[in-house]
Amino acid sequence: MHTVRTFVVVPSLPNELMRLKEIANNMWWCWDHDAIDLFRRLDRDLWEKCYHNPVKMLGQLSQEKLDAARNDRALLAHLERVCDKMDHYMQDQSWYDTLTDSKGAGTIAYFSAEFALNECLPLYSGGLGVLAGDHLKSASDLGVNLVGVGLLYRQGYFQQYLNADGWQQEAYPENDFYNMPVSLVMYEDGRPIRFHVDVAGQDVVVQVWKVQVGRINLYLLDTNLRCNKIEDRQITSQLYGGDNNMRLRQEIILGVGGYRALQAVGINPAVCHMNEGHAAFLSLERVRQYMEKYNLNFTQAREATICGNVFTTHTPVPAGHDAFSPGQMEKHFSNFCKQLGLKWEDFIALGRNAVNDANSPFSMTNLALKMSVFRNGVSELHGEVSRHMCQNVWEGVPAEEVPIDSITNGIHVRSWISHEMSDLFDRYLGPEWFKPPMTQASFKSIDEIPDEEIWRTHERRRERLVSFARKHVRNQLKQRGSSPADIALCDEILDPEALTIGFARRFATYKRGALLFRDVERFAKLLSNKDRPVQILFAGKSHPRDTEGKELIRTIIHHLGHEEFRRRVVFLENYDINVARYLVQGVDVWLNTPRRGMEASGTSGMKVLANGGLNCSILDGWWCEGYNREVGWAIGQGESYQDKLYEDEVESHMLYNLLENEIIPLYYDRGPDRLPRNWIQRMKNSIQQITPVFSTSRMVSDYTEKFYLPAAVRYSRFNSNERAIACELADWKAGIYDRWNEVQIGKVDVISSGELLVGGKLQARCHVNLGSIAPEDVSVEMYQGPLDSQGAITNGIAVPMECIGQAAEGQHIFNGFIPCQSSGLCGFSIRVIPSHPELADKYDLRLIRWEQTDLEPASTATKC
Repeated sequence: MHTVRTFVVVPSLPNELMRLKEIANNMWWCWDHDAIDLFRRLDRDLWEKCYHNPVKMLGQLSQEKLDAARNDRALLAHLERVCDKMDHYMQDQSWYDTLTDSKGAGTIAYFSAEFALNECLPLYSGGLGVLAGDHLKSASDLGVNLVGVGLLYRQGYFQQYLNADGWQQEAYPENDFYNMPVSLVMYEDGRPIRFHVDVAGQDVVVQVWKVQVGRINLYLLDTNLRCNKIEDRQITSQLYGGDNNMRLRQEIILGVGGYRALQAVGINPAVCHMNEGHAAFLSLERVRQYMEKYNLNFTQAREATICGNVFTTHTPVPAGHDAFSPGQMEKHFSNFCKQLGLKWEDFIALGRNAVNDANSPFSMTNLALKMSVFRNGVSELHGEVSRHMCQNVWEGVPAEEVPIDSITNGIHVRSWISHEMSDLFDRYLGPEWFKPPMTQASFKSIDEIPDEEIWRTHERRRERLVSFARKHVRNQLKQRGSSPADIALCDEILDPEALTIGFARRFATYKRGALLFRDVERFAKLLSNKDRPVQILFAGKSHPRDTEGKELIRTIIHHLGHEEFRRRVVFLENYDINVARYLVQGVDVWLNTPRRGMEASGTSGMKVLANGGLNCSILDGWWCEGYNREVGWAIGQGESYQDKLYEDEVESHMLYNLLENEIIPLYYDRGPDRLPRNWIQRMKNSIQQITPVFSTSRMVSDYTEKFYLPAAVRYSRFNSNERAIACELADWKAGIYDRWNEVQIGKVDVISSGELLVGGKLQARCHVNLGSIAPEDVSVEMYQGPLDSQGAITNGIAVPMECIGQAAEGQHIFNGFIPCQSSGLCGFSIRVIPSHPELADKYDLRLIRWEQTDLEPASTATKC
């Protein structure tokens, strides 16, 4: 190839319109309807052609359009109004500024493999990216001192299209970063900021780009540079593309490179939040730099840094937790291991399930769990599931005590609410109803909105959805080479007044996208009732290597060829933010049918709430917390099944029954004014009761108050006075690890005798041999609770014991009391856990010694 000299061409705007560039390059515009209307006003057709990308649009505006715009007084007034709004937003005092602990708390760095901000910036695949994008938007609204870190994918995630047989095909168009709202980060002398990362012995050069998200900076890393080898340039080619080896290389750039990128732009974060395990290598890079900078050993540097690490796990599906073979890890980290001063077996153990199994893979989730202090699942149920899934990391600890918390996901309401509904809220709730942090009090006036107005507003959005779907399907059929007759039929699909159901998400088998088709005849009968018509819109992609997921899509497409479905059921290809926006703003019911326990949280159903849509879902993820009979419908009562086919049979019939007996009758229960007033009341209940609860405004404020600020305070303490606390704690832990084998639980005496009464106490004493460990360095507890049929303690509670004396050298006597709070067969077991006032949690060392006994379970139990 010939030498190519590069140059960059940027839009040329007249002075009167110059601030359009500033607005276009701050993603704040994408959640402000007035700003969106401004760009649409410049050239509606070009806005659509550029797929809502204002940077590209400004570069393609004709001189004629620009001249007209600069002389359009109404447009200039609109521009001035939007500029005033953005300036006020950027400079106004924030919620975060009012928090006492935020003063001097330092920067929070939020790492994620994908970010979904808007369809014009396709750097996302699905829910994880949407959640990350909404997290940044609400962090901006709240004024949290946060930056985002991710990768800038040249091809992003694939675009979906279906062939004539309904089989998913993938296309990978390249992103043109110079016509997107991203910009290179430069040194003061105009050179782009670059740095190096060792990837399997290759020196890879990384470049930094920036996206402005309101008050938040999102830094994105790029390896597609001429100075890199071809295989290294491909690292930031595709989101979730390539093989497992490519995934490992991407995660090295995200974690190790991401942490270095922050320092390259002058940021030393106090808190690093790993959004899923993809970025977990940042924790090792953080340790390595502390060792080098402050002359610390690994354990000391680890204590100084993990106090500022937060980890969120997002999936209970094992395939969603990245793991790499020992060979892969050795190829990429043998040199890094030496820099950490660790033996290879100690390094690889940081990510292993089975520490002593040489073939056990290195789990990124395990690494993140072991290298963070604050950990959480993304719903209450997912927190419980995660505690069971990750119990192996805390061997010997009861699942309910595994230190994984939960913070339920949310959505950025202003990004997903329709312009029409937002205007309605402005009129009746006040123009600041969306001000963070959003609360239920913000929506207390929902009942004051006249039924007619909220229903007509919702109806307009349904009509727009139908119009959008017809156009979308027409384009799909043209691309597939369908017949003119089939294409002409697009004008007849869907009914703007019919009950409209939406089902859109990633097509994985556990989400059961084809559950409605289990009884085809019954489903067809539901749809074809002329007096009470029903229609459903499907959308969603399957992972390129998920053959079973693709088969689900193909099954649906084949059904759509039948006469009873072709006008009432549509599949919208290439599901993205734009398609999702039309769906969540226009449907009446959002359907969700995962196998219970497999949906960590789910956020798609949250997006319909402010738009007046209702949810019908399995009691899984967030719906376990959001559901009550006043706001939507639950499929089942939260049952679990061993037989999947039986589960599908039972729950499909539950769904049909709900539709036939509750949902459809309620929707078509109309009076003389043709308003479904009972349905409208349920809409209002849903908006008022659960919209603010399941928002990222609430979610990010939870993260800030529960994790970010406590982590920042702990990080500041551990790194003051030349990291004295961190070093002391590391040395104390090392001593405990070395001497833990000395701990043995000896004789246990139950002092109480006779029958125990509710309200009474059971007293017990035990001898514990601590060897050279001091009694104040341990916590001796009675773990007690009711017994199940196998003699195991259920719903156990730990009761501390007090050291009351010394029986012999190194042997101490502990005494404690168990309160008898309810009747039944109960039991207890003695355990010893290391204890130190600076431990992040009681299981920080993952050491626990249980009482060993040969007694049968029943003989050790006590009746209360």
